[in-house]
Amino acid sequence: MRLAFKARSIASRLFLAAAFWSASILIVAGVGLAALNTGSTEAGFDDTLELYLKALVANVAVTGEEGRAASTPVVAPQFELAFSGWYWQITRLDSDKPDIRTSKSLFGSQLPPLPSSAVRTDNVAHGYVTGPGDKPLRVIEREIDAGDEGRYLLQVAANADVIQNELLHFEYALGATFLTLAVVLIGSTALAVRFGLRPLRRLRQGLIAIRRGEAVRILGDFPDDLAPLASDLNLLLDANREVVRRARTQVGNLAHALKTPLSVIVNEAEAGSPRLGEKVLEQAEVMSRQVTFYLDRAQAAARATSIGTATEFSPVLEGLVRTFQKVYRERGVTFEGAGPPGLKFRGESQDLADLVGNLLDNAGKWAHSRVEIAAEREPALDPSGRSYFHVHIDDDGPGLDRQARASALERGRRLDESRPGSGLGLSIVVDLAANYGGALELGESPLGGLRATLRLPGF
Repeated sequence: MRLAFKARSIASRLFLAAAFWSASILIVAGVGLAALNTGSTEAGFDDTLELYLKALVANVAVTGEEGRAASTPVVAPQFELAFSGWYWQITRLDSDKPDIRTSKSLFGSQLPPLPSSAVRTDNVAHGYVTGPGDKPLRVIEREIDAGDEGRYLLQVAANADVIQNELLHFEYALGATFLTLAVVLIGSTALAVRFGLRPLRRLRQGLIAIRRGEAVRILGDFPDDLAPLASDLNLLLDANREVVRRARTQVGNLAHALKTPLSVIVNEAEAGSPRLGEKVLEQAEVMSRQVTFYLDRAQAAARATSIGTATEFSPVLEGLVRTFQKVYRERGVTFEGAGPPGLKFRGESQDLADLVGNLLDNAGKWAHSRVEIAAEREPALDPSGRSYFHVHIDDDGPGLDRQARASALERGRRLDESRPGSGLGLSIVVDLAANYGGALELGESPLGGLRATLRLPGF
């Protein structure tokens, strides 16, 4: 049963839980109201009986044995009719000889005393007994000490059917009201669950549309608690598509890069060149570099699309500063800078080291004596809900004019003219930053040289 409940949908679980608690609350409230009504009805009925009891006390004349025997108080007309359901009885308690006076309505019958467990309030006992005709009676009784005239037990009783009828009428009305309320609550709960889970159904329909090829992203506005989920799913879908696109691009680039060496080998073989072996080795080395180059780029692209990876910025930067400080010590170039505390890069530490390290290396090559690094967070989130930070790398070298800076960022152009496989150049930094949704910009440095500004995702 428990496993079956766990397997239900969220809507079923919410509906069953709400229906269970609603029914429980209504049952408890119904029982409580019924108990309160019972007490209130009995108290009201007892008030009426107490009025007759007071009248009975006032009308009882204790004037001796003969007077007591002749005295028949008249409390109310209903006590004069035989078996009318209204009865009184006076019993002397200190006499050896039974001395009981009753209303005419008892018609020779007697009222039994209340048990000792009966409820007592202000010397008046309340309870139920079985009266004439085996009918239930509501009885109140009180003992009176008349001094020398004796002690008496005064009892007034009435048919309890009146109370039971009122209680049944109330319970039927209460049950009908609560049943109607339960139906309304269950119906409103079903509507609330259906309305509240509508965004989840829209999200599911969006995923189904993507699986069927009818859409590429989850569209529409979602509540605040589901919007991040929809956004993250879209980011995951975009990342998967980007992985496929980049894989196709890298495969195409690799095929294009290998086409020329293969053509050279084929041409040399067809021509019967005596240098065929030398050419094969030469072109095999070229192809090996190309394969290594594009494998590195594919691995970097794959790491860039990974989700849930974070790297502390400051430790990576401190390690790079120490490394390049040693590399360019002979030229007298100093590297200074640090990142803000707690800043994290949303990606692999190797890629962060490649991105920042290649820019530091480039700045160190052209700087006269000084390279400064500074990092700062962007004040606001981008439209996709992600946060970014900027890394500024400044040098005091000759710098580049506007046209040269634009040319340096073109695909395939590298400031240091490094060959494929010898290390990531400036164009690879551009590509790797783009893989993470970032960018690289070149501008004028406050130190007089070149400023490289790297925009990367972080938090």
